[in-house]
Amino acid sequence: DATTQLREAKDLATLLKAGALPARANIVEESVVGPSLGQENINDGIMSFIIALVVILLYMIFYYKGAGIASDIALIANLFFLLGALASLQAALTLPGIAGIVLTIGMAVDANVLIFERVREELRAGRSLKSALKVGYQKAYSAIIDANITTLLTAIILLVFGSGPIKGFATTLIIGIFTSLFSAIFITRLIFVSRLEKGKTLTFSRKATANILLNAKIKFLDKRKIAYLVSGILIIISLISLGTKGLNFGVDFTGGRTYVVAFTDKVDLEALKADLSQVFVDDKGNHIQPEVKQFGGSNQVKITTKYLINDNSEGVDEKVESTLRKGLDMIGDEYSIRESRKVDPTITNDFKYESIMAVSLALLMIFIYILIRFTNWQYSAGALIAVFHDVLLTLGVYSIFYGILPFNLEIDQAFIAAILTVVGYSINDTVVVFDRIRETLGLHKRISLKKAVDQGLNDTLSRTINTSLSTFVVLLVIFIFGGSSIRGFVFAMMVGVFVGTYSSLFIASPLMVDLMGGKRHDLKESKE
Repeated sequence: DATTQLREAKDLATLLKAGALPARANIVEESVVGPSLGQENINDGIMSFIIALVVILLYMIFYYKGAGIASDIALIANLFFLLGALASLQAALTLPGIAGIVLTIGMAVDANVLIFERVREELRAGRSLKSALKVGYQKAYSAIIDANITTLLTAIILLVFGSGPIKGFATTLIIGIFTSLFSAIFITRLIFVSRLEKGKTLTFSRKATANILLNAKIKFLDKRKIAYLVSGILIIISLISLGTKGLNFGVDFTGGRTYVVAFTDKVDLEALKADLSQVFVDDKGNHIQPEVKQFGGSNQVKITTKYLINDNSEGVDEKVESTLRKGLDMIGDEYSIRESRKVDPTITNDFKYESIMAVSLALLMIFIYILIRFTNWQYSAGALIAVFHDVLLTLGVYSIFYGILPFNLEIDQAFIAAILTVVGYSINDTVVVFDRIRETLGLHKRISLKKAVDQGLNDTLSRTINTSLSTFVVLLVIFIFGGSSIRGFVFAMMVGVFVGTYSSLFIASPLMVDLMGGKRHDLKESKE
């Protein structure tokens, strides 16, 4: 009735008036990138990505010949699906997003490599091409599904409990998992079936690659004590460096403001630091020492300061930039502020907590899933210890080489995304090996655990090397051509891929064997 409508209108008016009350917004995180730097980053990113993609496409054709072409078609389709999905979600492509795409490419290539290696095994066993395709796909499904589900569980936990860049990384990764599975399993198979129906031939190798690592007999378990010793020494060195030298934490963890400034000529960093210290003076007369580092070229610097970071008064950001320019003017050289970033100290603790919670829950879910799939907790323990090994060594490298290498090694949001990529890659690699060990144990009821593990590691060695090499090459190309802003981020993933490959061969599986006491738990061991 009219009375009810009048009351509702008054209630609405009251709500609108309440919303109009003056309340100043306090920006707790802000990032501004100048148009020249933004365009430069875009150009470097696109160029490096195109070169990396071309390299991986050529590599697949070189190694797998005709099947490599089918893999390339599926990989390109996968990228279109992924980028299309991200565009439909209006997602911004950031460094964490790039990390998700790189991991997606690695997983897509890995799925194809798993299938192709299985098909090649069946062809060597004397099967017809049609039969080898059918059996090869069937045998590859288990490893592909297990590896992708562990990564998917990680991504879901990160999406739910993460924030900002972690959530962006998780979104890209979840979409990438489904597009990779579809393209690697269905598109390549459609291509193969279509060619067979037309009576055309299929090739899965060329003479130069047909017998690479065929019938490898490496005694991985015999070398595990040496591997433990090497890893132990590296971990001790990393812990000493982390305890003494520490890490170069960025404003994401400490709070503050950073500015990337480009000058016409090379800058004296100490002189610039002294000039800025003169102008960065708080209300109590204390001089605030900024951190000044070379960033990219010799004429470009990154300035980090906590000057007035706790001041939330109106116009404080303009005041800080004006003070900064006063100090920069003292150098007497032309300059331009290419990028600025502000992170309020109030949100850094939230970011730390969310990062730790997300990663911890993801690792717990992985432990539970591997326990369910492989029935023994020793598999889960071996996988997680290998992950901690990889993350610790990556952190150690960042600590040891901070201030030595000529590019930025800062612990920030992008680095967290890189570490998550390392975790995803390490788990993916380890689960594939575990899956093959489980298959070997199932097929040979009287084989010893040690023999099964060595055989499983050797059987998957070609796949491990191919996937690791292709992923590393993609990262290396991006590292070389991607520009200074992305170099430290990609370096973390390169280190992670290297140590992740090493740990899947020499740490995860050997630890699982040692935790089992060297004996399989399903059947009584036969004498070797």
